[in-house]
Amino acid sequence: MLTFVTGAARSGKTRLAMQLAAEAGKNVVYVATARRDPNDDEWRARIERHRAERPSEWTTVETACDPRVDLVELSKRYSESDLLLIDSLGTWLADQLFYVDEDALFERSCEVVRAFAKAIPSVIVVGEEIGWGIVPEYPAARLFRVVLGTLGQEFARVADRAYLTIAGYALDLKQGLRIE
Repeated sequence: MLTFVTGAARSGKTRLAMQLAAEAGKNVVYVATARRDPNDDEWRARIERHRAERPSEWTTVETACDPRVDLVELSKRYSESDLLLIDSLGTWLADQLFYVDEDALFERSCEVVRAFAKAIPSVIVVGEEIGWGIVPEYPAARLFRVVLGTLGQEFARVADRAYLTIAGYALDLKQGLRIE
C-alpha cells in the first residue's frame, strides 16, 4: 500500500501522515530526510520538535545524516509488517542537489518512485506542493521546482491513496479528475 500526502508548508501533511501511520497497526519506520545545519538554530529546533512528536516505539532513520542510507534500498529492507513514513520529498530532493547532476537527478527520482510503487512494506510519502508562486530566478531553484512537481505527480499517479492537505484538512485526490 502506497500513500502520498502533499501540501504546502504548515498545511498539516506530516500530521496526517503520522496519523495514518499510527492507525496502520504496523512497525513504523520514520525516514527523516532533513539535512542539519549546525549554524541554523531555528532549523535544529524544528528537527528536535519533530523528533519529540514521534511515538517512542517508532524507529527513526535519518537519510541526510548517513550518506549510505538510500531510499531505494530502504524500500527493499523491510517486510509486510512494517510501514515506512518518508518525510519529506522536498528535503530529500534538496539534499540530492548536492550530490547529483541534473540528468541523474531525474533518473534518481524515477528510481525512487518505482521502488516505492512496488515496495513490500506499506509506504507513506510526504511531499511538498510547489510552484504556486512566481517562477524562480535561479536555475537550481527552477530545476528543484520542476523535479519536485514531477515527483509529486508521479507519486500521486502510482499511489493507492493520495491526499492534498490545506489548512489542516485533507482532500482525497483519487476522487478527483486525473489530468492525462
